[in-house]
Amino acid sequence: MKIRILSSKEEIDTLHQNEEMIHLAFRPSNTDIFSIISKCPKLKAIHMPTSYKKTLSKSSLMFLEMQNIKTLEGDVWGHREVIEEYSEISQNVYDKIQEYKEKGMSDEEVLKQMRSETSLSSDILSFLIRRTK
Repeated sequence: MKIRILSSKEEIDTLHQNEEMIHLAFRPSNTDIFSIISKCPKLKAIHMPTSYKKTLSKSSLMFLEMQNIKTLEGDVWGHREVIEEYSEISQNVYDKIQEYKEKGMSDEEVLKQMRSETSLSSDILSFLIRRTK
């Protein structure tokens, strides 16, 4: 899965309608959240630093919940230094999650194992684990 990195509000206009996950590297307003959701009807999750999520309004959180869009906490490692607009979760992550699930590990056990093997945030890992059948 590709994670679209938005470094500023001005980049909202560059979003594609098929984006599924977005990382916000800026503190969004209610208007920004609404614009993002309007632009990306297939959006499944918005990922942002914990400090930004804590400042989201209750109305934004409720709106995201009503749209069935998860809010995930954490950072995308190195996004400010990377020129590219996407960060990609490798197929290896999905393969490992599937492998652990096939071994009969619970979601919590898979999460614990994957946290030690990757630099992905717990929220992103939990999101991926729930989506992996």
